[in-house]
Amino acid sequence: MASLGVEAEQEPLLGHSIPGSREWDIIETEEHYKSRWRSIRILYLTMFLSSVGFSIVIMSIWPYLQKIDHTADASFLGWVIASFSLGQMVASPIFGLWSNYRPRKEPLTVSIFISVAANCLYAYVQVPASHNKYYMLVARGLVGFGAGNVAVIRSYIAGATSLQERTSSMANTSACQALGFILGPASTDEVQVPQGNIDQVAVVATNVLFFVILFIFALFETIVTPLTMDMYAWTREQAVLYDGIILAALGVEAVIIFMGIKLLSKKVGERAILLGGLIVVWVGFFILLPWGHQFPKIQWEDLHNNSIPNTTFGEIIITLWKIPREDHNEGPTGCPVEQAWCLYTPMIHLAQFLTSAVLIGIGYPSCNVMSYTLYSKILGPKPQGVYMGWLTASGSAARILGPVFISQVYAAWGPRWAFSLVCGMVVLAITLLGVVYRRLIAFSVRHGRIQE
Repeated sequence: MASLGVEAEQEPLLGHSIPGSREWDIIETEEHYKSRWRSIRILYLTMFLSSVGFSIVIMSIWPYLQKIDHTADASFLGWVIASFSLGQMVASPIFGLWSNYRPRKEPLTVSIFISVAANCLYAYVQVPASHNKYYMLVARGLVGFGAGNVAVIRSYIAGATSLQERTSSMANTSACQALGFILGPASTDEVQVPQGNIDQVAVVATNVLFFVILFIFALFETIVTPLTMDMYAWTREQAVLYDGIILAALGVEAVIIFMGIKLLSKKVGERAILLGGLIVVWVGFFILLPWGHQFPKIQWEDLHNNSIPNTTFGEIIITLWKIPREDHNEGPTGCPVEQAWCLYTPMIHLAQFLTSAVLIGIGYPSCNVMSYTLYSKILGPKPQGVYMGWLTASGSAARILGPVFISQVYAAWGPRWAFSLVCGMVVLAITLLGVVYRRLIAFSVRHGRIQE
């Protein structure tokens, strides 16, 4: 069994055989099957722990950044969050290519070591006497570089799925149930996968759609903490706690969505679910647009400086009355007057925000898993390390540009402009999906092996 695992690590998941060869038609042995699924479960656990670590950190980055370096503003927050994705974008193709030619244990081990070291650096960025925000920037970038191993994990799981489908197909074409039996020449034509080029238009379109999907969620998780602190005058501790609960609830919602999507996709297809998910996301961001005549609270420190126009005497008295009850270590709460839009942009009501979060929590996981599933099927039964590296890189690019975009637009123009532009991007993504809808089909369907 040990030698079996070593040999499996030394070769591509689908082997060195070519379509149509007798080696291609060998049914997977029981030992291979058990070894493969043990590896898949370990990789699932790896991705789970990585996602948990990311979720724990993402909600506390803004309060942590404000605490360690008072010169950091909302614009720099975007760069800190984007640095994670920049590191992942650089590392993903490298690790993906590495896994195509070397045992997958090598890039996985190196990446995990980098992630551990980077998280230790992140934990101690408050120690230096100055330039702390730049240390945080570097730390998050290195954490993202270590997270580039997702390309290796995705390529292995996608390849394992292709292998499972091929094995099942071969088993159905033969009356023989003995594992390891080699099919005769008469059966070869029925089970071989025809050679052919991958539809590059479908590959590029899927990468673009995946970019947009990751872009909109990256900016949402980036802006949640500053938005709730501005709109509802939450302290740093309250924002971390409440927003963490909200994202945790969205995580539970995503698990439920993932469980239901598998059954739904068999009835309506992956493309229809992807389209429906994008529409739900658009509705979520449209609801998030600020309307009405109620405005957010302004930070009380600015009231002392007489820098807030059109404030009634009663509002000033109420604000001053609340000052002694506030924890001054937490800093001022409310919408900072430096953001001029705070004075004329209506607030986003909490019910409005929660409704939007629920809809985005439905649409995002639907789009995410369907785009990834379609991409894997489009590539077909071949080593997918490099292609998955590019898919991960496109997602990482989205996580770079999303936080930078939302932090800059939000700070300068406010939520109305920021979320209106997001709605426009989703409309463009829906349009692109409509254009390439008929081309987003599996490799086997495209080459006539099976009917769609």
